[in-house]
Amino acid sequence: MARLAAERAAAVLRRFAADHGSLAWEAKGRTDFVSAADRAAEDAVRETLARERPDAVILGEEGSPDAALGQAVAFVVDPLDGTTNFLHGYPWYGVSVGAVVGGEPAAGVVINVPTGELFAAALGAGAYRERADGARAAIAVSAQRDPSRALLGTGLPFKHAHHIEPYVRSLPRIMGAVAGVRRAGAAVLDLCDVACGRFDAFWELELAPWDMAAGMVIAREAGALVTDLRGAHARIATGPIVAGNPAMHAWLVEQLAETAAMLDG
Repeated sequence: MARLAAERAAAVLRRFAADHGSLAWEAKGRTDFVSAADRAAEDAVRETLARERPDAVILGEEGSPDAALGQAVAFVVDPLDGTTNFLHGYPWYGVSVGAVVGGEPAAGVVINVPTGELFAAALGAGAYRERADGARAAIAVSAQRDPSRALLGTGLPFKHAHHIEPYVRSLPRIMGAVAGVRRAGAAVLDLCDVACGRFDAFWELELAPWDMAAGMVIAREAGALVTDLRGAHARIATGPIVAGNPAMHAWLVEQLAETAAMLDG
């Protein structure tokens, strides 16, 4: 059901992407944009889930996280993560549909729309990647333990100015110790890149429930640790997240200690 909903949303986005130059969009905030593509993709997800499960509680960007996540079962969806990328023709954005049970991620599907890759997982059943040609294989996090050889993903704190200084405080130390840091602009795909070993770890300070619901279970089922900045178990909520293979996760949490203290203060 989650897969069908994600696939239908991805099909909608591909139709809009074919003529994205004529797509009108508006600002919901200084760095928060929405277009007819977002709305049509979300409609496709909601209609599919409602048809398959009429009693489904569905949380998207316009819903109330506390109300939805308080339900026994909820679907947490991001029909277009990477909206700014999409609107500029930058080919890195995705669809995310996650099932949350008792506030914990239980299953998820993420589609990288431009590449056609699909990532999926269910609690206790492992995670897999399916390529655009239909080839499917189980995925696992990297075995990298040496920071100097590690590639990390991150998200920039562009939504809230008060997060910039805490973020920047740890950045030079991290960048000076690793092989590279990448910021692609779609957290749902970043978590999948941790899951399949492309990134050895990932961190971001400003994620919402729909940014992490599916990616969190995919990463965990692939062997990643997914926590808050201090290494405590991360639940579906709004806030920071650290994900990575166990060795690189532990290292990154240590590097982010000052950032965590500044945010707590």
